[in-house]
Amino acid sequence: MLPVSGLIVLAVCGLTLLALATVRVGPLAVAIGVAAALVPVAVVVAVFLWIDRWEPEPARLLLLAFAWGACLAAIVALLINDTAEAVGDLLLGVGQGGKVSALVSAPLVEEAVKGFFVLAVLLRRSDEFDGVIDGIVYAGFTAAGFAFTENIYYFGRAFAEHGFGSGTSDGVIAAFVLRGVLSPFTHPLFAALTGVGLGVAAATSRRALRILAPLGGYLAAVLLHALWNGAATLGGAQAFLNVYFLIMVPIFIAVALLVLLQRRREQRIIAAALPGMVRERWIAASEVDLLASLKGRRTWRRQAGRQSGRAAARAVAAYQTCVTELAFLNRHEANPGRAEREEKLLTRLRAARAEAVRQAGQARPQC
Repeated sequence: MLPVSGLIVLAVCGLTLLALATVRVGPLAVAIGVAAALVPVAVVVAVFLWIDRWEPEPARLLLLAFAWGACLAAIVALLINDTAEAVGDLLLGVGQGGKVSALVSAPLVEEAVKGFFVLAVLLRRSDEFDGVIDGIVYAGFTAAGFAFTENIYYFGRAFAEHGFGSGTSDGVIAAFVLRGVLSPFTHPLFAALTGVGLGVAAATSRRALRILAPLGGYLAAVLLHALWNGAATLGGAQAFLNVYFLIMVPIFIAVALLVLLQRRREQRIIAAALPGMVRERWIAASEVDLLASLKGRRTWRRQAGRQSGRAAARAVAAYQTCVTELAFLNRHEANPGRAEREEKLLTRLRAARAEAVRQAGQARPQC
């Protein structure tokens, strides 16, 4: 009942946002906004799927993360930010509320509501949360959903006010260049900092770090978000460019390097665990080279797909994922519930192998 209720809430939030955008800018502008917003979100989602290749997270959770950001997070942020703007206008004078919203409420609220989903996955589905990469991926999907909804409105409003903007600095083309080309990763970058903190918490047993790392990640996300909004709202063109090139780009590069290092670390963990799995007779010795690299795994899936169809390729992919999860699980010998989790993974591993063999019409491999 709870999952169904949650989906209904998300759907109502999404429809409400669509109705509000249509009322404010008109149906044609919303349609233009959707078309323009699809381009950057497709790129962002593709990047996070690439990051997640070693141990793909469940598709239903990634879709839920995107829907959370696009619907619930967006409407909560809209309500609170509009309230903050109204209060700011009342207390500080007309025109000042927007600055309060941009510099204070938007960073605090938006990063909190995006990060809440990642925290919920960590607390309720810890078996699906192994470390920094998972934190970045879940945070990235919630932020991608949020940015998608936000871009629909910004692109739609730009079209409603200035059209396509040919010959001017305004219009939907200028908005697309700014938000879709130059800064499609701003919201994912902010949220990724929270995701890094939660990922560190997931990978450590130190109580202090499990509290301080997520808090530090969230505060870093809020500060970077506020700095970005401040440069766009208060600083003028030169200040905006300075923040963009001297702060945003270096931080983006640093997070990208962190992702690459974490992916290599995951590969080393898996490669180191494979010989032990052979000794335990969980996998065949002939499979080690195929499982030790993404190239080998991709080749195996493609070969299975060519020879036996998509169902066989999916079964091989499920088998590979189980191997990865077992390798990550066995990093922590004293992990609470490890034995039970291991038995469940072994059951899934054997089922996936049996399905792959059945699809291929071959005898079961010896191991």
